[in-house]
Amino acid sequence: MKAVYHQIERPGALQGIGSGNTVTVCHPPDRCGDHAGFYDVEAIRADFPILSRQVHSRPLVYLDSAASAQKPFQVIEAEHAFYAQDYANIHRGLYYLSQRATERYDQARRAVRELLNARQEHEIIFTRGATEAINLVAASFGEAFLNEGDEVLVTGLEHHSNIVPWQLLRDKKGIVLKAAPVNDAGEVPLEDFIRLLGSRTRLAAFAHVSNVLGTVLPIAEMIRAAHQAGARVLIDAAQSVAHAKIDVQSLDCDFLVFSGHKLYGPTGIGVLYGKEELLEAMPPYQGGGDMIASVSFERTTYAPLPAKFEAGTPPIAQAVALGAAIDYVTALGLDRIGAHEAGLLAYATERLSAIAPLTIVGTAAKKASVLSFVMEGVHPHDIAQILDSRGVAVRAGHHCAQPLMARLGLPATVRASFGLYNTTAEVDALAEALEEVEVMFLQ
Repeated sequence: MKAVYHQIERPGALQGIGSGNTVTVCHPPDRCGDHAGFYDVEAIRADFPILSRQVHSRPLVYLDSAASAQKPFQVIEAEHAFYAQDYANIHRGLYYLSQRATERYDQARRAVRELLNARQEHEIIFTRGATEAINLVAASFGEAFLNEGDEVLVTGLEHHSNIVPWQLLRDKKGIVLKAAPVNDAGEVPLEDFIRLLGSRTRLAAFAHVSNVLGTVLPIAEMIRAAHQAGARVLIDAAQSVAHAKIDVQSLDCDFLVFSGHKLYGPTGIGVLYGKEELLEAMPPYQGGGDMIASVSFERTTYAPLPAKFEAGTPPIAQAVALGAAIDYVTALGLDRIGAHEAGLLAYATERLSAIAPLTIVGTAAKKASVLSFVMEGVHPHDIAQILDSRGVAVRAGHHCAQPLMARLGLPATVRASFGLYNTTAEVDALAEALEEVEVMFLQ
């Protein structure tokens, strides 16, 4: 097979996150030679040790990066080396190892600030994940700024982690939770979102990219509309931060959250970005060590940002490894990663659309590298199990988005999600396994 070089425009639909650059992507990668500047996916795959293993005596085809991305050697080694050579608890230690560990932790915060183009390092708060970051905003911002009858506006595409915290706040303080509707294509029409903004809307919280459908929301326009209505804005970037550049200053969002493990980093760490003036005005989320300036039995004064929101011993090693993950994707180039994944999504959409009983769920005009589908007469869980027996790892279920499933009239979907290491050959393996499912159940 002759190598084909073609220009793929990175997903310009991911608004506010860089220019519409193109990169050269070559398929199949083993025939690309030394073409200058092409995306060498095979060289990238060599960085990920788990991709060389077999599952059920088949080569692993990992198509579940939307749930959690695999880790390159560079991230694994960064965490290992920290524990082996530099580990100590941070802050206030006067000895070398503590000072060294503190320096590494601070470096990780700088890496996040640069990744998001935040104005100040102390606007970056480390949490256990995107879920805790949203809960922090719900509890702390909610305590300071939301009262009975105030409204929080989400969308019908949201992950449970951007629904349940607001329901807990509703039950505690009597706020009103509203959801902008989803159309049949899996999009949130901008006019419907704007229509629900009102004088009592205090916060709009919505995903950048749907974890179920891959729908890319028009967040730049949504942020502007919410601000014009007097509302603050929280962006759930868990599904977008690994695929393209995000600039929080350009977007002008008030809060943004993401998880490290979806960015090829470790579990157990996430990020909350918040504008300095808001974080300063919000009360602490948790109390304990390191978030205090002074403590007596009469009163406590709190440490300045970011320590005010990082009570207790933080995820030090995880932060160091997250910094390594950011270095990794930055070196590859988020524009190049996004373009590679856009090519995979287009190819997978074409291949799977040719399977007659299969229906792709979510046909938004602007999508990221997530492909959900169902197959007539076959339960998604059965599909996922058969694919697993062929070494193909996909996810099946409601994907922690039951309100969206209810809107679509489906109990579950199968979801294939692509990362920077996936190939067209793996898409072929997915399609061939699905053709086997068709023969097994429907012929």
